[in-house]
Amino acid sequence: MLIREIKAYNGRNIYSHQKVIKMVVDLEEWNDIPSTEIPNFNKTLLETLPGLAKHHCSLGYEGGFKQRLEEGTYMAHVIEHSALEILNIIGHQVSFGRARQIGDTSCYAIVFAQREEHAGMEAGRLAVELVQALCRQESFDIYSGLKHVEQVSLRYGLGPSTQAIVDAAIERGIPVTRIGNGCIIQLGYGKYHKKMEGTLSDNTSCISADMACDKMVTKQLLTSVGIPVPKGMLCMTVDEALKAADEIGYPVVLKPVNGNQGKGVSLNIQSPEEIPSAFQIASQISDNILVEEYISGNDYRVLIVGNQVTAVSLRIPAHVIGDGKHTVRELVDIKNLDEKRGEGHEKPLTKIKIDEISLSLLKKQGYTPDSIPREGIRVYLKANGNLSTGGEAVDCTDRIHPDNQEMAIRAARLLGLDIAGVDITCQDISKPIAQGKGAIIEVNASPGIRMHLFPSKGKPRKVGNAIIDMLFPYGSKHSIPIISVTGTNGKTTTTRMIAHILRNQGMTVGMTTTGGIYINDKCIMKGDTTGPASAMTILADKTIDVAVLETARGGIIRSGLGYDLADVGVLTNISDDHLGLDGVESMEDLLHVKSLVIEAVKSNGYAVLNADDQLVVQAASRTKANIIYFSMQEDNLIIHRHIAEGGIAVFLKDNYITLATGNGLLKSLSVLQIPAAYGGKLVHNIENCLAAFSVAYALNIPLQVIEGALTSFYNDDIHNPGRFNIYNIRDFRVVVDYGHNPAGYRRITEAVKKMGGSRLVGIIGIPGDRSDDAVHTVGAIAGSVFDKVIIKEDKDLRGRSPGEISRLLLEGVLSGGLPRKAVSMIRNEEEALRKAIRNASAGDIIVVFYEDLDCIMKVINEETLNKEAINSQEMSEYMVKKA
Repeated sequence: MLIREIKAYNGRNIYSHQKVIKMVVDLEEWNDIPSTEIPNFNKTLLETLPGLAKHHCSLGYEGGFKQRLEEGTYMAHVIEHSALEILNIIGHQVSFGRARQIGDTSCYAIVFAQREEHAGMEAGRLAVELVQALCRQESFDIYSGLKHVEQVSLRYGLGPSTQAIVDAAIERGIPVTRIGNGCIIQLGYGKYHKKMEGTLSDNTSCISADMACDKMVTKQLLTSVGIPVPKGMLCMTVDEALKAADEIGYPVVLKPVNGNQGKGVSLNIQSPEEIPSAFQIASQISDNILVEEYISGNDYRVLIVGNQVTAVSLRIPAHVIGDGKHTVRELVDIKNLDEKRGEGHEKPLTKIKIDEISLSLLKKQGYTPDSIPREGIRVYLKANGNLSTGGEAVDCTDRIHPDNQEMAIRAARLLGLDIAGVDITCQDISKPIAQGKGAIIEVNASPGIRMHLFPSKGKPRKVGNAIIDMLFPYGSKHSIPIISVTGTNGKTTTTRMIAHILRNQGMTVGMTTTGGIYINDKCIMKGDTTGPASAMTILADKTIDVAVLETARGGIIRSGLGYDLADVGVLTNISDDHLGLDGVESMEDLLHVKSLVIEAVKSNGYAVLNADDQLVVQAASRTKANIIYFSMQEDNLIIHRHIAEGGIAVFLKDNYITLATGNGLLKSLSVLQIPAAYGGKLVHNIENCLAAFSVAYALNIPLQVIEGALTSFYNDDIHNPGRFNIYNIRDFRVVVDYGHNPAGYRRITEAVKKMGGSRLVGIIGIPGDRSDDAVHTVGAIAGSVFDKVIIKEDKDLRGRSPGEISRLLLEGVLSGGLPRKAVSMIRNEEEALRKAIRNASAGDIIVVFYEDLDCIMKVINEETLNKEAINSQEMSEYMVKKA
């Protein structure tokens, strides 16, 4: 067995609306062998992964997969379920999976749900290794494999604190985007989004975070407003620390001035002899050491979210309880076996480590790591109660005194922290500390929240929800409107029209197209930017009011969608294009891919669909959103039925864009008023206008704004570059367009025939990844329309041999009826256009179907300058003669 491809989809995709792993596995010799024909296969599999016995499978009930095994199922199906079970064992609750044969090969596409991509891929690999070993009747160490997957999950997965915030956001319907492999997340989209790292939000200024990190600055600020804090002095040498301790009075505390998580802190230092070693421990963290008064009592953490106390925990330092049999070291090892304990912040609790501080504290208690404490004796390994050093927590939220609440809130507010962990030491948190019974020890930015989520005793607190509710109060916005446009043809122009309307409404528009990423009229990235990465670039921009995304087939197949749910999804049309690529073999496959855009629309959003396209109409059943149909035909039956059922439609009536709602018909623009329609000759642009009008109406854009925008949108290099742009050069015209499939060629050639040229000259080409039939059809269309054809080839051959596309196009052109002498072959499109211009006659129309717009515009601009120079020279000669 061989994994030929493995990749993760971290958003909605053509396989599922949840995150999945896709593997292409070549089963090789095990392709046609069912599980029942391999000795002991089923028995060993269920012994290895006993949880498989409960899998439902397609039968829909517990034990369904086991039944399929007993009946005899194939290895791809077994790999799918094994991968899911491996993920379930390590705590990822997933159930979706699918396995499909690829053609008549021994390869299968195996898809299964995942929560974290690295762990998901490792689970897939482990499943293949396991099944292959069972097929060969070899022993297999599943335990080390599971341990490896778990370690990968812990390394790359979100920690409990961040995961709690993510879960709360998802519960509220707020989209979450993870940035990198750390704990930085983006909540929401565009101008409303927030970023967080752990519990540090982007509302917190750098100076606030810096002040909280500097314990001396924090003490000074709190003291200035009368909040009780321990007396303290800043030291840089051991001698300074000794003098400070004498002045403050023993017992004292030594801590690094900018440390965190209790690192380098020594508590309850009773004598000068302990100062040097404590100073040395603290100096490993910082050069500046704080010596402060030791406040006896319990260690409480008060979590402030916004201006409220959200949770309070009593923190108990890391400890073990003697049993009279095991050493301290052995008791620590036993305690660390608890599945809740992990490294760092990866699990609810942290493993206890015996370090210098532990050795010093053990010595104070009269122990060493090899001592055997008596039964019931509690031995402390750390003096502080931080969970990050192995401590535990008891929930005390309901016990804190109101005065202590107010004081903690004041402390956080003073430092400018919207989320803060205020550490209070006192005997009893239920009594006011202002009466000399305690003090605020520290105020922490980005506090850990594990202790509140998973207390050892007491009630867990939903602090993740509190954080989300503070960042996004109910009724506030978290995301900008998203419009996603897909289809075979018209995507780019429709996208640009929608963006133009929204800019006219005064919005800052982020737009992705085949020509680049734009913020309003400024291109911030050139190229074909119709995939998910480009969408995420727009949605991460804080200046954006609305996102208009051209969403192409290739990006959907390769990586899924770059957003969660759109407010409006548009499906312009579906025609024969890209068949035979990426597993898309039929029009039904193409429909499935493009339908993802309208499936991923909010239930209260809109799907804008072309009622004149039969396949698009079929897609209507796939969306839960409201539907707006658009049509070029007043008598379209789909439109009439939709209107009769109270739906919204936009269609052409007597050459006017007409809106039908439950309130009747509203006549809007005439197509003659729309420059992009070119006097009604560009039928496809009228269709694009109908789609853009529908989207704008769905977004509640005022009618006068829509009309004003459509009457000011031109087919030029400013509004719609590369889409039926017309240039006058001397006494002939050049039309530049990106027709790249049969449907596109038909639309453009039909429009050009209406322009009244004396001769039509076509410079034709087509991307190499189209099917032979599609290439031949494009040639035939050109041969039936143009009086002269120049065949060129794209620089990117997309897997074809040089001259292969040209040959197929030539065959097509000749089959279209054009004689061979009217056809020339020039592979370079720049040279082809230069030749066409040199040989042009008065009244000609040259149509160039480009690959590289910049090269084409270079030639046109040169010819335009030549024209201006000639005109200037002619005028000069005329003036001389006149003089």
